[in-house]
Amino acid sequence: MSTQQTAPLSEAAQTRRAVGNILKGSAGNLVEWYDLYVYTVFAAYFQAHFFNSKDELQAGLEAMAVFSTSFLMRPIGAWFFGRYADRHGRKAALTLSVTLMSAGSFAIAVLPTQDVIGLWAMILLVIVRVIQGFSVGGEYGTSATYMSEAATSKRRGFFSSFQYVTLIGGQMLALLVLVILQNVMPKGDLGEWGWRIPFAIGGVAALVVLWLRRSMEETVSAEQINAAKTPAKSGQAQPGTLKLLFTGYWKPLLVCIGITLGGTVAFYTYTNFILKFMNDTSGIAKTDTSVINFWALFIFMLLQPVYGIISDKVGRKPLLLWFGITGVLFTWPLLSTLAGTKDPFTAFLLMMGGLLIVGGYTSINALVKAELFPASIRALGVGLGYAIANSLFGGTVPLIGAAFQKAEREDLFFTYVTVAIAISLLVYIFALKNKKATHLDDEQGHAWDQAPKGGGKDKDPLGV
Repeated sequence: MSTQQTAPLSEAAQTRRAVGNILKGSAGNLVEWYDLYVYTVFAAYFQAHFFNSKDELQAGLEAMAVFSTSFLMRPIGAWFFGRYADRHGRKAALTLSVTLMSAGSFAIAVLPTQDVIGLWAMILLVIVRVIQGFSVGGEYGTSATYMSEAATSKRRGFFSSFQYVTLIGGQMLALLVLVILQNVMPKGDLGEWGWRIPFAIGGVAALVVLWLRRSMEETVSAEQINAAKTPAKSGQAQPGTLKLLFTGYWKPLLVCIGITLGGTVAFYTYTNFILKFMNDTSGIAKTDTSVINFWALFIFMLLQPVYGIISDKVGRKPLLLWFGITGVLFTWPLLSTLAGTKDPFTAFLLMMGGLLIVGGYTSINALVKAELFPASIRALGVGLGYAIANSLFGGTVPLIGAAFQKAEREDLFFTYVTVAIAISLLVYIFALKNKKATHLDDEQGHAWDQAPKGGGKDKDPLGV
């Protein structure tokens, strides 16, 4: 629902408006994350065309290194698009980000291989992935902000959960394309040229989303946009600037990073790296792991709104505590057992167990971060906090995991994931408060029955 709204709407009308805007916003999120994840899903089929190593594990390590390279641009993308969204509106920023992602997917679909242009093939691949990393760096913070602002106050957890519904859906869609191509194409053709098809699909889908996003409603007030265009008075900071973020909201920024750290490591472990883990460590066939991942992610995707509804009843903090406590207790047993199994169904159950834990984080993390900041700095604060933690920890999971695999020390990887979750658990326990009035409550209506004490400026920004 827009902050520019002048006439009150009925609850039913507000819900219809929220559903329409969130569908348009989440469709773009789906395509952006599909375009990002399709790289790792199809890496085993195209890595020989861009990397010289004859050792499959080494080539895989190099492919994951390129995947991690794209994360280096996430903080820059988060800064650029967060600033842009806070100063020019969420709609403009989301439209620009999906345009860049579409161009990157089309580029990979036609990129020459090393047999044609030698080392330049890998260099161009890195450049394209960097551009896509820049794009998705802006997508997360802006879409998280938009969905939180567009949601109705009493159902913010439910509506905001659709960010990860579509984020997971993007990866699931990439896996579905892989399963289909594995079953309709000879393995040789898939490895020779068929791997280009999913990138072309992503490019076309992004163009469709670009058209859809043109009709999204804006959630940023005209006053905020005008304030961003007006020269700041002495000692004041304009909306969407680093000066405002670092002088007035550095504490919520640090909390945002802490919230993300363990969650992003666990998420990339159980949704991204686990495909390679099952193939190379567990020794399960690629065709089986594709099916396992697809159905596990499908169930995980459907559970996001369920977690979101629960958070609308009990608050956000209990779900984060569920993730933190169970993640610390069960990460090692789940991953070590998975490393020793070759049975596809057992592997599915173990993966599903990990995802049930991670759901406590994924379903509501975007909303929790959005509640930490006022509208004038929300997209930049959420985006930059997430991007810093995601670049340093989440995006490096495939690379770190592949390195431990090559060294045959997977046990150290289990420890790494557990420690990362434990760090975030401390943040959940000591930095967050449950059901306290937030900036979003003041701007969009209160989520809880109790009335807040004081306005947004006097309120503890860490009260969620």
